[in-house]
Amino acid sequence: MSDSTFARRAATHLVLILVTMAVLYPLVLVLKIAFGPGQGFSAGLSPIPDTVSLDNFRAVVSETTPDGVWLFGRQLLNSAVIAISTTVVGILLACTAGYAFSRFDFPGRETGLMTFLVSQMFPGVMMMIPLYLILEKLGLLNAPMGLILVYATTSIPFCVWMLKGYFDTIPRELEESAIMDGASRFTIFWRIILPLSAPAVAVTALFCFMTAWNEFVLAFTFMDDPLAFTLPVAVQGYVGEKSIEWGRFAAASVLVSVPVMALFFALQKHLVGGLTAGAVKG
Repeated sequence: MSDSTFARRAATHLVLILVTMAVLYPLVLVLKIAFGPGQGFSAGLSPIPDTVSLDNFRAVVSETTPDGVWLFGRQLLNSAVIAISTTVVGILLACTAGYAFSRFDFPGRETGLMTFLVSQMFPGVMMMIPLYLILEKLGLLNAPMGLILVYATTSIPFCVWMLKGYFDTIPRELEESAIMDGASRFTIFWRIILPLSAPAVAVTALFCFMTAWNEFVLAFTFMDDPLAFTLPVAVQGYVGEKSIEWGRFAAASVLVSVPVMALFFALQKHLVGGLTAGAVKG
């Protein structure tokens, strides 16, 4: 290896190390505050805490209502049920719709695709008032089913485009061969298309899960009962009008982030392939 090549590689690695440190530094500060003993935070920039304590985590996890109901456990259950249900409903509808848009010609196909695309140009907050009125009429305020319906329907347009692009990359000859062997359209979809689309389905499932798990504005608007809160709404509860419980806020933020991080690690082998292949065709 020549000296110039070594210098270029060393400079590249140095830049990557500096960028990585810059990205991770705020996260490390959050951990410092979470593992600190109080509700304030030090003005120092050192990411190493002077004292390590689990008091903030214990306070967050052990919080209960005046009636003795375990509040954190109930809110964790709410978030898990809503996120998992949203993922299942979103994947089911997006897979079938994406396959239909990819393989079939029918009236309104192009209009439907463009409608899905246009719907992604507007922020979800614009839909807050009509969604609130709809859920109120249906009696689904303060109910997990209300958020499941809202999250699933708002995530479907992106998911359909994502999966439709991936289905386009699968050769039609595979389906034609299966049809000649007597396979039905459902058998082709279930036994051939879906297994081959595992990377795209994994990415889409992760998107649906993160959308439901991390969303705050709609959950905060549609829920006013602490027992119906999701975890992001519960985290916001540590921010008061005149003071902020920084330690508990940071500890709750860390706890909320753990399931998403675990899901990322579990699906990491599918993420790159699903994200790149789904963008080849559209």
